[in-house]
Amino acid sequence: MNHYRLLDHSKIHYDFIVYEGSPYVPIDEIKKLGGRVFYVPPITHLAGFEKELARILKTTNPDIVHSNLNALSIFPLRVAKRIGIPVRIAHSHSTSNNKELLRNTAKKVLRLYSKTYPTHLAACSLDSATWLFGKKAVAEHNVHYIKNAIDLQRYAFNASHRLELRKKYGLEDKHVLGQIGRFTTQKNYSFSMDVVAELVSTDPNAVFVALGSGNLMRAIRQKAAALGIADHVMLLGNQSNANAWYSAFDALLFPSLYEGLPLTMIEAQVAGLPIVSSDKVTPEAFIDKELVTVLPLELTTAAWAHAVTDAFSQSNHSRCVDVTQFMRK
Repeated sequence: MNHYRLLDHSKIHYDFIVYEGSPYVPIDEIKKLGGRVFYVPPITHLAGFEKELARILKTTNPDIVHSNLNALSIFPLRVAKRIGIPVRIAHSHSTSNNKELLRNTAKKVLRLYSKTYPTHLAACSLDSATWLFGKKAVAEHNVHYIKNAIDLQRYAFNASHRLELRKKYGLEDKHVLGQIGRFTTQKNYSFSMDVVAELVSTDPNAVFVALGSGNLMRAIRQKAAALGIADHVMLLGNQSNANAWYSAFDALLFPSLYEGLPLTMIEAQVAGLPIVSSDKVTPEAFIDKELVTVLPLELTTAAWAHAVTDAFSQSNHSRCVDVTQFMRK
C-alpha cells in the first residue's frame, strides 16, 4: 500500500489478492485508487487456494503476479506459471529461527524450489534475500532490493495523538511500553511477558500495550495472569491507527526471533521512539542508532527490563526532536 498510494494509477493497476478473514484490508482506499480486492482461502487449504487463485488470474489476466508469501510463494507462482503469466515475482520479507522446528523444517524444504517458478527475485534486505534465494543468487546480483518505503509525515511524532490515546485508555501518568505484531512464535510475546514482569517489579507505573492478533493471544493473556501482571498488560488486537500509537508509546519492545526488514522498526524511529530490540533483527533496520538498544535474547529478563527503563528516560527528551529529515536522508 505504501508504494501503491504513490504510483501513477493511469499506468499501473494493482489487484490485491488476500486471504479470507484477513483482519485489516483497506478496501475503500484500494477502490478509491482504482484497485480491486479478491479473496482466496488460506493457503493451509491448498487445493481451494490454488483453485480460486487460478480462477481469479484467468479472469483478470495480469501482466505480473507479485507474491509476498516468502517461502510459500512457490504455490501462487506455480499457479501463475501454469496459467502463463509472463512476469512472476517472488518477494522475500523474512528469515527463520531454529526454535520454530516444524515451521523451519517446512521452510527449508520449500526454499529448495524458491527459484523454480518466479521469473524475478526480490527482497527487502540482504538477510532475507540470502535466506530464501541463497548466497549464489545474491553474489550474482540476481535479487532486486525493494526498499520498505513509508510516508514519513504519517509516522512523525504527534502530540495530539499521544494525548488522545493516553487519555482514552487511562495512560496519562504511565510509562507505556509498546509492541506491535502478530501473536506468533516469531514475535516472541512470551519473552515480552517475562520482561514486563521484571519491569513492573521495579516500576509499578509501567504498562505494556500490544497491537496485533493471532493464535497465541489467548496463551499470552493467560501467562500475564499467571505472572500476576494482568493489570499492567493491554492486548488491544488489530488497530488501524498504529501510526498514532507510536506517539503514545514511551518505548517499543522488539524481541523477535527473526525478521526480514521490519517496517514497525522503521516507523517507530520516524516517530523518535526509543526501541529495545533483539539482535535477530537485521542491522539494516537500525537507521537512527541512538534510538535503538540491541540485546541478545540470551541475556536475563532483568537486563532487558533495565534497558527498557533506560529507554523510558530517553523518551522524555527525544520525542520533541523532529527526526523526519534525518530519516529522509
